[in-house]
Amino acid sequence: MKSTNVTESVQLFQFILYIPTFVLGLVFNTLALWLLLCKIRKWSETTTYMTNLIIFNSFLLFSLPFKILGYKVARWTFGWSFCVFLESLYFVNMYGSILITACITVDRYIAIIHPFLANSIRSPKIALILCFLIWLVVWGGTSHIYQFHEGNNHQNCFHGFSEKMWRNAGLIVLLEVSFLSTAIIMVFCSAWIIIALGNRPELGTEGSKMSKSIAIVLANLVVFLTCFMPYHVGLLLHYLAKNGVLSNIKLTTNFLRVSLCLANINCCLDGFCYYLVIKEFLNSASMERNTKGRGKNSVFLEVKMCQESLRHSPKEGKVLIFMNPQTS
Repeated sequence: MKSTNVTESVQLFQFILYIPTFVLGLVFNTLALWLLLCKIRKWSETTTYMTNLIIFNSFLLFSLPFKILGYKVARWTFGWSFCVFLESLYFVNMYGSILITACITVDRYIAIIHPFLANSIRSPKIALILCFLIWLVVWGGTSHIYQFHEGNNHQNCFHGFSEKMWRNAGLIVLLEVSFLSTAIIMVFCSAWIIIALGNRPELGTEGSKMSKSIAIVLANLVVFLTCFMPYHVGLLLHYLAKNGVLSNIKLTTNFLRVSLCLANINCCLDGFCYYLVIKEFLNSASMERNTKGRGKNSVFLEVKMCQESLRHSPKEGKVLIFMNPQTS
């Protein structure tokens, strides 16, 4: 590997982590997508967001083998246009995943904390429009990719970025502010969801389902912060080192590489988490059909108000259903 600032232990860490991330991410995201498209009968807000999240993850899975190769070879030989395309997919995945995950959390927050408002502003159509806008924003953001390698004779892909790129303060500020604002929204919404669910009386199995729902919300927040916060800290530190504010550029380079590995794990964790959640929901729905029950409290993807209860008796309690494909 060319970069003298990257230690051998960091290089080894990257390869050890990237290969299982690719394999497991491919398996879990494929299974989750199959369950969403083949087993969930009606489209909802959450299935819309999750399908788009899986598509974003597929971009990373496609680019990851080339990223591994780009770190390994002395010179990129697959054409410069293809390199720019791969790097675009990589960053579209990262910031698309960040924004879609935030949308899922805000959607849950509105459904639980503002159920009456949810009736008017939550719908699969609105979710689809938001996803379309996110696609426009993240693809538009890739217009800066061409700056990444200006002046390096197009020898490297996924690393060895140009000095011009690291002098682009506006780009760094945009990325940092985008993540920070999204993280604040995630923490705020998740905290209110957990408080609201925690304050509800626990009754037998329903209490157990409530606890699982809280665990899902908390796990999503922890995964989000663990995967994406180190990278944005590393990005800022490396920018400061490149511009002479910090002196140890080797340390910031290694930290940035390791934090990128953590960010990539999000693809695998997303697929694994949502595969288990959808499977649990399908099992619960099957049990309810077999017992001819009312379908009161399914499981863990979306917290939604019972539409009949709101229309006919607004004072009745909320129904916890983390995913109900029958509603719109």
